[in-house]
Amino acid sequence: MSTTSQCRICDGTVTEFIDFGRQPLSDAFVVPGDEKKEFFFRLATGICESCTMVQLMEEVPRDLMFHEAYPYHSSGSAVMRTHFHELAKRFLTTELTGEDPFIVELGCNDGIMLKAIAEAGVRQLGVEPSGGVADLAAAKGIRVRKDFFEEATAADIRKNDGPADVIYAANTLCHIPYMDSILKGVTTLLGPNGVFVFEDPYLGDIVERTSFDQIYDEHFFFFTARSVQEMARRNGLELVDVERIPVHGGEVRYTLALAGARKPTEAVAELLAWEAERKLSEFATLERFAANVKKVKEDLIALLTKLRAEGKRVVGYGATAKSATVTNFCGITPDLVEFISDTTPAKQGKLSPGQHIPVREYREFADDHPDYALLFAWNHADEIMNAEQAFRDAGGQWIRYVPNVHVS
Repeated sequence: MSTTSQCRICDGTVTEFIDFGRQPLSDAFVVPGDEKKEFFFRLATGICESCTMVQLMEEVPRDLMFHEAYPYHSSGSAVMRTHFHELAKRFLTTELTGEDPFIVELGCNDGIMLKAIAEAGVRQLGVEPSGGVADLAAAKGIRVRKDFFEEATAADIRKNDGPADVIYAANTLCHIPYMDSILKGVTTLLGPNGVFVFEDPYLGDIVERTSFDQIYDEHFFFFTARSVQEMARRNGLELVDVERIPVHGGEVRYTLALAGARKPTEAVAELLAWEAERKLSEFATLERFAANVKKVKEDLIALLTKLRAEGKRVVGYGATAKSATVTNFCGITPDLVEFISDTTPAKQGKLSPGQHIPVREYREFADDHPDYALLFAWNHADEIMNAEQAFRDAGGQWIRYVPNVHVS
């Protein structure tokens, strides 16, 4: 009998298609000695039979994930810095050209996008519940409200600042199960011709590439053009544009407007047709994805076990949030992967969530190259491999598991 839950968008029936088992909080790196204090939950994903929204079967309390010590910084990657600067320039020449325009960013993180907006003299506000990164944004001269965005927050912002020309969110909306309150907040705050622009991991890319590690506690929803169109329609909004973007392993930037305010672009119809052709919202497609994930798990463990038997050193590269899904689902322990190299000081000296692989500073990788590096930060592969020529020159090889397990 299939496991089901109630859809957070339309109250329909969500039927499970993959179960990753017992998982920890993906960004809760463990202080040695505190291993017994970890929070675990069942990570499983299903699709709504009514609105086709793919979502987690169980919700993790938001204050456990997004808090003062939240360790992810948007500006940590050169690729992402360029991405956000280019987007800011686009907003400044398209949507923010009227008299005294106003932009609000949900989950502004360390302020990398809004900094360029602020420097152009445009009114801006970041809404960020994770206090540590909010302070970094404020230090860049950005107005920040330390809060979760919902209907009451939006009403308060509109009262103080007036309507928004742009509401923007990057890798934020998919984190939030209480979508009805978010979208009510958007319609409350948005000006009559304003736009709500958000970008998040795209289910089409996850399924095509078997990039199953995009599924972890912080990612509650996995959007498609079809499910976003339906979600918008139910909340007085309309999907008016889509754009596929290459960051974070494949995302879509969606543009919503108040219903009837703007004419949808051709790109919307084209992506809807692409999804229909691939039967992306059909349960059988997602069952095939689950079978492909199982094959990657089996192949990865077989390879790591073989390398251990041969006496080879394997080190993880990038203590990413998504690596928690891989290490815990596949059962990758410190006897298979010696340590994970990471440049984030807040993670160094700690243990990876669940499997407790030591996280060490980058120089331990650079000073004594292993035989193999397991690339957890595969979405930054080009940037990383260009920077790691010395590892390659020393005879090092990369292990990758997206779209399948291969050594290069």
